Amino acid sequence: MSRTTAQTPIDEICNRLWLAIAERKLRPGARLKEEELCAIFSVSRARVRAALARLESSGLVTLVPNRGAFVSEPTIEEARDIFFARRTIEARLVERLCTNVTPQALSRLRAHLEDERAAHARNDTSAIIHLSGGFHLLVAELAGSRYLSDVLNELISRTSLIIAMYQSRSAPDCGPEEHEEIIRMIEAGDAEGTKRAMDAHLQHLEDALDLQEDKPRQSALSDILA
Repeated sequence: MSRTTAQTPIDEICNRLWLAIAERKLRPGARLKEEELCAIFSVSRARVRAALARLESSGLVTLVPNRGAFVSEPTIEEARDIFFARRTIEARLVERLCTNVTPQALSRLRAHLEDERAAHARNDTSAIIHLSGGFHLLVAELAGSRYLSDVLNELISRTSLIIAMYQSRSAPDCGPEEHEEIIRMIEAGDAEGTKRAMDAHLQHLEDALDLQEDKPRQSALSDILA
């Protein structure tokens, strides 16, 4: 999910729910009651349903007939498949970028990295989450593949859900250093080195998953989205 400068009510609902999932405040399996969401966001039931349908299309929400909406619960196999898909796609993207990188592209990557560092310095969790995924989307954009950018956007959203479900709270944050190494390899025009750096970065994220973790008790939806 991405930020926009002029959000519609549906955008706001989607982004707030996505962020609550990414920050592990809203856990997989949590029920999303329409009437409660209407009250929280001061919107009609139609807008809440439209937002939930959008989140379902990206795999973040599961709509169950006669039961309602729930935060999706990816299986261990699905989690592995998502990371496999990301490694495959992102290896191709960085390889393509290395062969056509421009000074302007490198400038945008470095500027993004500085934004990441600033977010970490002020411990801005929301910005860190957006910028971390945004780095990978920027690489896809600069590589010139609109289709793969769209695919990757969905995979990154699902990665947030997987991390929310399986990552140990004690797992260290990878920080912006691994992104910096990827940029160094791109700048050097080292396609194989860039692919290795990206693969190691994604493997680091996958290795932080605790597939045996018990799910903690879910807080009230109104408290999470307050």
